[in-house]
Amino acid sequence: MSAYEIIDHTYDVIVVGAGGSGLRATLGLAEAGLSTACISKLFPTRSHTVAAQGGISAALGNMGEDDWRWHMYDTIKGSDWLGDQDAIELMCKEAPAAVIELEHYGVPFSRTGEGRIYQRPFGGMTTHFGQGIAQRTCAAADRTGHALLHTLYQQSISRSASFFVEFFALDLLMQDGVCRGVLALDMTEGKLHRFRAHMTILATGGYGRAYFSCTSAHSCTGDGNAMVLRAGLPLQDMEFVQFHPTGIYRAGCLITEGVRGEGGYLTNAKGERFMERYAPNAKDLASRDVVSRAMTIEIREGRGVGPEHDHIHLHLEHLGPEVIHERLPGIAETSRIFAGVDVTRQPIPVQPTVHYNMGGIPCNYHGEVVRARDGNPDAVVPGLMAVGEAACVSVHGANRLGSNSLLDLVVFGRQAARRCAELIKPGTRHAPLAKDAHEGAVARLDRLRNARGARPTAEIRLEMQKIMQLDAAVFRTGESLAEGARKLAQTFESFADVQVTDRSLVWNTDLMETMELENLLLQATATIHSAGNRTESRGAHAREDFPGRDDVNWMKHTLVSVEGPGQVRFEYRPVHLNTLTDEVQTVPPKARTY
Repeated sequence: MSAYEIIDHTYDVIVVGAGGSGLRATLGLAEAGLSTACISKLFPTRSHTVAAQGGISAALGNMGEDDWRWHMYDTIKGSDWLGDQDAIELMCKEAPAAVIELEHYGVPFSRTGEGRIYQRPFGGMTTHFGQGIAQRTCAAADRTGHALLHTLYQQSISRSASFFVEFFALDLLMQDGVCRGVLALDMTEGKLHRFRAHMTILATGGYGRAYFSCTSAHSCTGDGNAMVLRAGLPLQDMEFVQFHPTGIYRAGCLITEGVRGEGGYLTNAKGERFMERYAPNAKDLASRDVVSRAMTIEIREGRGVGPEHDHIHLHLEHLGPEVIHERLPGIAETSRIFAGVDVTRQPIPVQPTVHYNMGGIPCNYHGEVVRARDGNPDAVVPGLMAVGEAACVSVHGANRLGSNSLLDLVVFGRQAARRCAELIKPGTRHAPLAKDAHEGAVARLDRLRNARGARPTAEIRLEMQKIMQLDAAVFRTGESLAEGARKLAQTFESFADVQVTDRSLVWNTDLMETMELENLLLQATATIHSAGNRTESRGAHAREDFPGRDDVNWMKHTLVSVEGPGQVRFEYRPVHLNTLTDEVQTVPPKARTY
């Protein structure tokens, strides 16, 4: 193995990832007086949270009556009863205070005429337990993620948190079942850095780039999830992949649900507002899984728009230029650039595209990573936490409601920091770390850096993405999933023949993309096998051969471990149907109506 220079660092806590959840955790840790390092492969304000558009949910009641209990009910219903109700209660109850705190930090929310935070309706958000439409989503025009990310980064800097920017996290440092830190590569200097900490918080985002069409940035490769799999720990509920109904046709760029919240609507080739057939009450503001499937059915039955009848029209021209430029300026710009459309005069061509991963690293509502062990389904993995899209708390269950993602980032980023403050005394001495704790990660880096196979990284990646897009899509069958799993295993096996042409360590993007591809292959394998394993339809997981929800056999979380190409192992955890307090009753499963 080649010689590598390794530089050591010691902190109370390490945060891997500088998106919304990572920055909120970093800010909270710095405020608590814990020495904190935030490691990011991107400059923090380039993290994917910056692309979030529509807003952050909280029952503030600024635009009409609201209650956090109604928010909790909607979230449980949206999750198709797979969400953990203790975690959902905490998130919805904490939401108003979390948003007001963001306002005090400096997030420039849009305002009502009275000066209150502006709130818009979003899909699945109701009042009186489903009786009315709630205006619950707090927005900074249509650039809420941008405003949130910049504010949290500025606040973290003001509290002297340490940032290691453009550092690629390679693997966890595990010793005797305890996470002791992480090994990372400084891409600007080509040196390895070993970070030791009492707690490592993974905030590495989702893995949308496993699919061909997605709203995710190219950096969304689920690096933390893959590190967890390589550490021998399972991931949870990986079969649940959310398709956003409105990605720009062919480009995949996100058109926020806020467009429909402001009054936008969908039509087919006949000009029909078809959502009235699929969701008579909520119509265009039904939850994302319902709208995505409705659009797909319209396209499959020949009512799609365009020469190939393969997309749908989204209208907002009736809103008028003033409303569009005040509340949806980013959408107007995005549509002009990527669709060549003037939204004040023309509809936007849209199609369902992969947007969010409900599955991820299993953890409790403190953010602590858990695994089933010795009969305990909630045994904590010492020294390891996860927050944000990388985590599966599970507040989103089988299907996330729009604008609950930014809330998830903020609430559980803060919860993780609070838990660390309870568990760790600042400056506590670290136990000795085994000399070989990093050798597996270094060997993997060296193997890929010197790979001299015949298949370029981009070729393998495209093959994987097309398999996932075709065989693990909006609608699934056992046959398509089995065929996809077979083809994906062959693609994964071909990774052993990958070709890396750049041998350097300084800004070797060829090497970085190859390591990201290996991460994606692990997660794609987990997803397609988990989808084949779950023989029911629930939330974003729609099996045409098992169209009904099966609460008798499948009211449980899937835990999947990946041991190689096509080699997976399943375990299960119960869904937490208990609530944290007696302020709200457990919501029993029932049929979904819209």
